[in-house]
Parts: sequence; C-alpha cells; structure tokens
Amino acid sequence: MTVAENPTTVAPETVPLRRNRRFRTLWAGSAAAMLGTCVADTAYPLLLLAMTGSPTLAGAFGAVQFGASVLFGLHGGAVADRHDRRRVLIVADTVRLLTALSVAVALLAHRLTVPHALLAAAAIGATMAYGGPARMLALRAVVPPEQLRQALSQDELRVNGAALAGPPLAGLLLGLGRAVPFLATVLASAAALGASVAVRFDSGTTDGTTGATTDGTTDGATDAGKEKGAVFAGLRYLLTDPTLRATVLVTVALNLAGSAMLLAVMVLLRDHGASEAGTGLALTGEAVGGLLGAPLVTRLHRTLAPGVLLLAVAWSAALLFLVPAFAVGPVVVFAALAAMSLGVPALRVMLDVLVFQQVPEAMRGRAVAATMTLLMAGLPVGTMTAGLLLDHLPATTVLPLLAALLAAGLLPLTLGRSLRGTSWPKA
Repeated sequence: MTVAENPTTVAPETVPLRRNRRFRTLWAGSAAAMLGTCVADTAYPLLLLAMTGSPTLAGAFGAVQFGASVLFGLHGGAVADRHDRRRVLIVADTVRLLTALSVAVALLAHRLTVPHALLAAAAIGATMAYGGPARMLALRAVVPPEQLRQALSQDELRVNGAALAGPPLAGLLLGLGRAVPFLATVLASAAALGASVAVRFDSGTTDGTTGATTDGTTDGATDAGKEKGAVFAGLRYLLTDPTLRATVLVTVALNLAGSAMLLAVMVLLRDHGASEAGTGLALTGEAVGGLLGAPLVTRLHRTLAPGVLLLAVAWSAALLFLVPAFAVGPVVVFAALAAMSLGVPALRVMLDVLVFQQVPEAMRGRAVAATMTLLMAGLPVGTMTAGLLLDHLPATTVLPLLAALLAAGLLPLTLGRSLRGTSWPKA
C-alpha cells in the first residue's frame, strides 16, 4: 500500500535524484526526444535544400513547424489539464515516431515529396505543443518539491547538450545517406516513447477535481480545461499576476531580441569573410554557455531574488549585444554568446519554479503551454524584424539598435520596485 492510500504511513526518506529510477528514465527519454528534434531541425532544411535547391522551401520547414507549435500551443495546455497527462505524452511521442518513420521509409523508397516533408513539420510542431506541457509536468510528478530546482538544472544539461550535439550530428549522418538522420530520429523517438510508457506518474489535478492515482490513471473525470474560455485561462493568469507577467514578458523580449541578434551576427560574420564552418562554430557559443551555466543554477538562485536575477541576465544580454558590433570575428562572437547564455539556465529554471509553485495545479498545463507559446512566438518575430532591419541598415548598426530597444524596455522595470522586490515562493 502506498503513502497516498494510507495517510498514517510515514513518508519515506527522500531518494537522491541519481537513485530515482522514474526521474532518470524520464530524463533519458526526454534527452532522446530533444536530441532527435535537434537533429531533425537541421536535417530537414538541408534535405529540402538538396532536393529542390530552394532556400525558401528549406526555410519553410521551420516556419511550418513553429506555426503549428504556436497554433496548437494553448490548446495543448488545455488538453494537459483536462486529460491524463501520461496518455497525452504517449500519444505525442507515438505521433512523432510515426512521422519520422514515414519520412525515413519515403526516402528509402525515393518517394519523399515536399508536401510530405511540410506535413511532417506540422506534425512535429503539434507534438511539441501537446507533448511539451505534459513532459514538463511529468518531471515535477516524479521528484519531491525540495528537489525541483536540482531536477530542472539537470534538465538544462539535456536541453543545451542536445542543442550542441544535434546540428553537427545531423550533418554527419546526412553525409552517410539522406535517410540516415531520419532513421536516427526514429530510434530517438522510440527511446522517448519507451520512457513515457515505462514511467507511471501522478497525472491530473490534485485539488479534488480528479481522482489521480499513482499509476497515472484517474478514477473520475475532471472539469479542468472545460470551462468557457479555458484555452486562454493560463495566458490570462500569467498576465494578471504581476510577478509572472513581468517575468514572462521580459523573457519573451529576451527571446525576441536574441533571435534577432543571432541573424545580425550571422550577416556580420558573412560580411567580414567568415566561412560557414566558422560561423557555425561561433554560434555554438550559445549552447556551450548554457552547459556551463546549468551547474550555476542553484548558486544563483540562493544569491539573487527572482526579479534581480531576471534583470541581471537581461541587462547583461543588452550589453553583450554590443560586443560583436565593435570586435568582429568568430572567436569574439563565440565568447559573447557563451557569456550571454551563462545565466539563461537559471532564468529558465526560475520561470519553471514560479509557474510550478504559484499557478494552481488545475491550471498548470495551460500556464506552461501559454509560456511556451509566447516564447516560441518570439523567435520568428525576432528573426523577421532583424531581416527587415538588415535590409536597410548594416549589421554594425542593427546590433546597437537591438541593445538600445531591449534596454529601453528594461529601464522602467529596473527603476520600479515591483520586480526588484520579488522573492522566491515557499515550497
């Protein structure tokens, strides 16, 4: 009999994460899923470019994928709150597996078409929208509250490690054969699906609206996510709470400005004669900085209050935007991106902690989905904005302009007391 079934049972001693089998299994599955996604994000555009010779069609893959993620993002959160999250995760992983398998089979049969590839992009984007919130909430379900920061810090290693290894691995596998990276994605998706099936975790709300059990099933239906306007409830909650609103909006601004800065840097390096390989290596500074910053999460959270941490990371990014404009070169760009990314893991974990511990359980799926949707929407908007600016201005002008715009948005929050006075929520 479990502790949940017998309230008089004494809770067992907290198990270290390294011995938490459910956490380690979910982490490994999530790492496989992320690596497969990063490989696919590079392999699909390269494949479309090789098939058609059209940069527009190559770029269309990312646009369709992002569009599907944003389109279904809020609904994905409502589904996570309304239905069994483990089942949602299993369905999302299954769809991603079948999508990758269909592309691999089509390539082996020499029958892959552009519409097929774009449908795959839409399917991948949709699985991110529905599976993303469920996967994040699954992580919380298998670790106690006092280990949440540590678990999320380890999750940052997964994200940044995949971002660093994915693109070069995709290029290497594509060199072995067009179908090879997609067969690798099939294997990664299978590993993620296996972990989702193997790990049972508490799923659904804990406020009495559903009878969630420890095997991941429910003994009653929940009304969470069924009320009128339920899809937008998470977004409304984030924008109504002053701390969450400031945190999310500043993070979105950083995402938007960061994606714009990356395009400006790529143009700047090209204009100064950097090779494609040199540019690619310079851009890995972002992932390297994230990997180096992941072990600093706990220390930064102990040292800085949430609002202070948020402002420190944002202001450092604004200042570091200026570095490539005055000292051009792949090494300088690599160092600037690495320095800029050191605090990003602490910022992402901070956002997770605030949402997990402040948002009511019945609304967490929608709040997480709203946050993910806002962050993803900032990427194409930032890139498009930078493209328009770079059509009329040199990159050495665009970078200081982006820094100035970001600083102008941060200044009112820095001078005010509401954000600087925030504190960590109690577990």
